[in-house]
Amino acid sequence: MNPAIVISTLDVDRLESLMRKLPASEFPGRESLQAELDRAQVVDPQEIPATVVTMNSTVRFAIVETSEVFSLTLVYPNDMGDGEGRISILAPVGSALLGLKEGDIIEWPKPGGSVQNVRIEEVMYQPEREGQFHR
Repeated sequence: MNPAIVISTLDVDRLESLMRKLPASEFPGRESLQAELDRAQVVDPQEIPATVVTMNSTVRFAIVETSEVFSLTLVYPNDMGDGEGRISILAPVGSALLGLKEGDIIEWPKPGGSVQNVRIEEVMYQPEREGQFHR
């Protein structure tokens, strides 16, 4: 069972526009992202809880099995740069993160095909929390 998710109208609009522009061959996870958008509670950006992962949020994670901690920023593909410290919304894990909240646990693929459980420890930065509604 997937945890409930909340997404802003701004993120939904921008992601739907992005999906319309990308050829299917460049975005094999399109159906997964669309499924996430379809099941989400969609609210105005001003109504997004401060503990929810939105686009351009920086999140601190902990691997449940090892307690190892790491952080990543969820970004649009054109903001990936060198990829250091960022995860694209087009990556399967990226689209799975959108709308989750602190305390939620997801399965995170590891190299070689196995998975690990990763908990969202903290939304360290969220544009909506900072009053940035038109990013």
